Amino acid sequence: MKILLTGHKGFIGSHLLKELERVGHEVSTYEWGEVLPSIMEQDWVIHCGAISSTAERDVEKIMRQNVDFTRQLYDACRVYGVNFQFSSSASLYGLGTNFKEDAPVDPRTPYAWSKYLSERYINNYPGGGTVQIFRYFNVYGPEGEEHKGSQASPFYRFKKQAEEFGTIKVFEGSENYHRDFIHVDDVVHYHLKFLLKDNIGGTYNIGTGSTLSFLDVAQHIAKKNYCDIKYIPMSDELKASYQKYTCADMTKTWSVV
Repeated sequence: MKILLTGHKGFIGSHLLKELERVGHEVSTYEWGEVLPSIMEQDWVIHCGAISSTAERDVEKIMRQNVDFTRQLYDACRVYGVNFQFSSSASLYGLGTNFKEDAPVDPRTPYAWSKYLSERYINNYPGGGTVQIFRYFNVYGPEGEEHKGSQASPFYRFKKQAEEFGTIKVFEGSENYHRDFIHVDDVVHYHLKFLLKDNIGGTYNIGTGSTLSFLDVAQHIAKKNYCDIKYIPMSDELKASYQKYTCADMTKTWSVV
């Protein structure tokens, strides 16, 4: 198939590009600021490109790159009947505890709002080809997170701290913060599986349906690297938007693949 992939230099996009090419798809790529390849020639557009930092506070920048461009891309797919996969986020669920795809949303950051507004636009203006929206939970992997800084997964950050400083820093109370962590290879697997379901659209959670605490992750890495764990306070600003618990309800996703 002919596929346009945005965000191919990012963490998930880079892994997705390798696998798409490995299995024989003809892939065009786009990054912000480049010339957009022709949409009408594609079978699918996979839109992973976005400002993904939950700490980004430049709302205009996020609106321009995450919302306006998504609408432009989706509208082109509607016009030409091209199938569309959109990378959204479990951050839409906010501080809630219901993680079914039809649960009320509670976006708490500009990034989460950008994903909500994009989803809302897509759902309000159906048409064209098949549309699949994927709400990623906490994605981690062995490589590709170097550029994410403080936004990298705890698996990457804790391992880096252990190797460089011999100490892992975790927030106080980290034993109470549980997240659904999914390996990037499994995320890629879901993308490719859904490409074969070009008659099935909708919104789908991409997680594991199970959780680990941040302290669980830190202790696992500390044990492997023979290092200490240091507890640090969480800022009040971060507390206001920090998800204490996420666990994907995978019923809908598993029913498809």
